[in-house]
Amino acid sequence: MESLPHDLFALSLLVFVLGMKHGFDADHLATIDGLTRFNARINPRLSRFCGALFSLGHGIVVVAIALFVSTLARSWQVPTWLTDVGAWISIFFLAGLGLINLRAVLNSKPSQIVRPTGFKAQIFGALFSRLTETAHPVLITLVGALFAISFDTISQAALFALTATQFGDWHDALLLGLFFMLGMLVTDGINGLWISHLIRRADQIALVVSRIMGLTVAGISLLVAAFGVMKIMLPPVDTWSEGREIFLSATLIGVIAGSFLLATRMTRIRRISADIFYFF
Repeated sequence: MESLPHDLFALSLLVFVLGMKHGFDADHLATIDGLTRFNARINPRLSRFCGALFSLGHGIVVVAIALFVSTLARSWQVPTWLTDVGAWISIFFLAGLGLINLRAVLNSKPSQIVRPTGFKAQIFGALFSRLTETAHPVLITLVGALFAISFDTISQAALFALTATQFGDWHDALLLGLFFMLGMLVTDGINGLWISHLIRRADQIALVVSRIMGLTVAGISLLVAAFGVMKIMLPPVDTWSEGREIFLSATLIGVIAGSFLLATRMTRIRRISADIFYFF
């Protein structure tokens, strides 16, 4: 916690960026993908808002956790060992998600769309499929709330809620929780719109984009896991990263956004090349 900003404005900005980064979590991407594809057949208009509705439910739980932890912090101190344990658990899950998505890309057939994969989809299987077959806004929001019950989400909400106690009461924890939810709404909302858009486009475009995004999710997960190990094992790396949290998180978001643009650019080039070849 000592590496987080000690200024409320800077902390709020960091939490917003962390919310955006959290929106790119593999479980988020996989669930929104499933919800959007299901509703594209049942209710095409609703499919465009699946990402935003999922993120809204997810964010409500985050805000509730932040308020609870900020209240509990008055009479309870976080054990020092909890930070290290949480860091290693996050590294383990990130590495696992990276390998799972990398395998999905490498094992997919040329004509097969690569869909993002999360741990919940791997562990719960049929239950995950049933959850994504939901065509009511309230139920989609509840799915988002259900997926917020995870170590990663709870630990992040608890961390910035405890940090918020430096500045005041539960009001500051509530503010940070709302900033985190807003960040998720931005990325998850755009992701839902993007998937809905791809479904209506040519299959070749979806094939290219799905592979680029699959490799991006895998690469980012493995990179963040490796950086986490370096921070723990190499004190100079941990010292260097202090005060650069916003920059590092924004860089990851930029890489992911850049992959979207790259995928779009590549599909346009391939389409133009195909049109020229057909013309001649």
